[in-house]
Amino acid sequence: MEHAPVMPLVDPFARPITYLRVSVTDRCDFRCLYCMSEHMQFLPKADLLTLEELDRLCSAFIGLGVRKLRITGGEPLVRRGIMGFFRQISRHLGQGLDELTLTTNGSQLARFATELADCGVRRVNVSLDTLDAGKFTAVTRWGRLEQVLRGIEAATAAGLRVKINTVALKGFNEAELFDLVDWCGAEGHDLTFIEVMPMGEMEGEDRLDQYWPLSELRARLAERFSLIDLAERTGGPARYVRLRETGQKIGFITPLTHNFCESCNRVRVTCTGELFMCLGQEDRADLRAPLRASEEDGMLRAAIRAAIARKPKGHDFDYSRQRVAGQMSRHMSHTGG
Repeated sequence: MEHAPVMPLVDPFARPITYLRVSVTDRCDFRCLYCMSEHMQFLPKADLLTLEELDRLCSAFIGLGVRKLRITGGEPLVRRGIMGFFRQISRHLGQGLDELTLTTNGSQLARFATELADCGVRRVNVSLDTLDAGKFTAVTRWGRLEQVLRGIEAATAAGLRVKINTVALKGFNEAELFDLVDWCGAEGHDLTFIEVMPMGEMEGEDRLDQYWPLSELRARLAERFSLIDLAERTGGPARYVRLRETGQKIGFITPLTHNFCESCNRVRVTCTGELFMCLGQEDRADLRAPLRASEEDGMLRAAIRAAIARKPKGHDFDYSRQRVAGQMSRHMSHTGG
């Protein structure tokens, strides 16, 4: 008897959900100022999904039409046994899954780049906010720039495309704008700038002081380069331009000054199995309970469908008032960016 085709995931606004971001750990070997507090209280191990549970969860989403899977953290490559997970989940590539990728701080890439490539990973996003070693240690608290640059070199050598993600921080990396663009151009990396988001309470950190609107950053770029708007989308929220003079592609992720919700095709799962239908809303669904309640996936699939039916039309971050409206209480490391 033939099985009836599975109905794909479509939210109440007729947006197909084809992109899943999964955090595999809340732990990280850095403590970036805008992401974590220095003395983070990490989750008890029992709260975290096991790698087998993460495999079941991701496989269920792929069975429901997810075509792109991004593994995040914390820092995903510090999770013990993570390469076993990548090897397992790679079985879906070409069998429903178009792309398996990850976002990383780059610290462990020298160790794992070749293995990642062997698992079918074709590109990685590396978070890098400065090329100044002293400032790098200041913003990451614990990181070493040299280690990350070695990791990026290893990724390139393994045949991985590297995209650099840079958080725009007023008074921190403003003066490095053209250095970052020039370095990415010379190394062959695409570059995406991200507006700082109001996630979590930071000790002594004022988000309004850090906020550098990408409209200003873009205007500064346009003083030196001709910017050609691209229609291209890569399944995420970035808008892209090409620099006519160098051919480089530059992305802008502007959750605050440009609301990109109308084409949102993605959801996020935390390392504890909470499904967030929108990064900028607190509504969530518990997938850990149905995962652990049954070895069959029927309850899990039903929970996923019920959650997607609650996906909102958009979020409400807004820096225009001096208080941050829609500010999230959770840290960025909890949801995986």
